[in-house]
Amino acid sequence: MDKLSAEQRHKNMAAIRSKDTKPEMIVRRGLWKRGFRYRLNYRRLPGHPDLVLRKYRTCVFVNGCFWHGHNVSLTPGSDCIVNSECCKIPRTNREFWVAKIRRNKERDKEEQRRLAEMGWHCITVWECELTPRHREETLDSIAFTLNHIWLQDHRARTVPYPEVEENGQMPMAAEE
Repeated sequence: MDKLSAEQRHKNMAAIRSKDTKPEMIVRRGLWKRGFRYRLNYRRLPGHPDLVLRKYRTCVFVNGCFWHGHNVSLTPGSDCIVNSECCKIPRTNREFWVAKIRRNKERDKEEQRRLAEMGWHCITVWECELTPRHREETLDSIAFTLNHIWLQDHRARTVPYPEVEENGQMPMAAEE
């Protein structure tokens, strides 16, 4: 049984926003401090990623553990769902929440697949990874991943050395 009236519950749920959330602000400040520049809630890409780093062709999604079902195992075809440490499914109106989380997870997977087809990299940051104890480690790993992506995409092209001639000398670029 819900402890709040329907009116109070509606008011609480209406106050939850999708932009400028605390976890998103932590990631934004951390990346900005590390020298990364980004666009916010880029509408031209599928899924409207929270942060888009065009230089790196990378989208960063900052997901709330509850809304996106972090570490929740959903068995296909049934309403059976197993809670995780950071995502507890409410006991009231459980069928609704299971269906909602399942839809959110499927939509997230489809959006990331479409972005990958377009040549974009996707990074998902979970709310529980941004607790004060794990925050710096998470932000450092995001920075490391972005730098790794940039190096892979902009790797210097190697040209093989010319073959050595039979007499053991390298070929001449010009006549003597």
